[in-house]
Amino acid sequence: MRKRLITTLALAAALAVVVGGIAVAANNKAVVVQQGNLKITLDGSFSPKKLSKKKLSPLTLDVSGKIETLDGTHPPALKEFVVETDKNGAINAKGLAKCTSGKLQATDTAAALRACKPALVGEGKTNVEIEFPESTPFIAKSKLLAFNGGVKGGVTTIFVHAYLSSPVSAAVVTTVKVSKIHKGRYGTKSVGRIPVIAGGYGSPVFFELEVGRKFTYKGKKQSYLLAKCPDGHLNAKGSGIFSDGTRLVGSVVRPCTPKK
Repeated sequence: MRKRLITTLALAAALAVVVGGIAVAANNKAVVVQQGNLKITLDGSFSPKKLSKKKLSPLTLDVSGKIETLDGTHPPALKEFVVETDKNGAINAKGLAKCTSGKLQATDTAAALRACKPALVGEGKTNVEIEFPESTPFIAKSKLLAFNGGVKGGVTTIFVHAYLSSPVSAAVVTTVKVSKIHKGRYGTKSVGRIPVIAGGYGSPVFFELEVGRKFTYKGKKQSYLLAKCPDGHLNAKGSGIFSDGTRLVGSVVRPCTPKK
């Protein structure tokens, strides 16, 4: 039977990058949510907090999350996430170097950077718990790298690369598709599908990622993430689906400070 987990999800500047989104309380502390045996801690922030009321301005986004079970058993794996974000946020990939999924498959972190460093838009780290049948679970650690995949047909692609090196060697490349929508307050939709890890026996249990890139295009300074703050808040809502049928659904209003 499908279980439903209600929590708050946010992606304050129009980007859902890794595992589900950001959960942020009104006092900017991390949110801890329990449903049955599953416990999830999510946090996130963006800077600067003061943003122009009318003009899209550069932004940097920090996200982190932890997934665990109350009894210490192996948690279910996140399969897919969908996040709709505020129409006052945007991704600007025009003029930025592009990477392809093919360049990242079967590559370790160093090789991924050699192939696609000019397209790098975010860095962080992740832990994946792997439990093979009749074996003790273990943690495989990796750096996280987010790369610009370019824009085609109005859809921006982001590739998130991880490489689990010990004791399992495997590259994991998550593809995120970001498109514009027109749904009242919401103007951007991000859909990410996380590939099966370690034959289905691997589950992300921790991640942190900072996203934000400054670059130059046609002699002008650009920012990969942009937002404005016309009315003192940025909104987001989203959902995440886990391998056992658990579903996260929620929304959040994240404060910002308007400036001229």
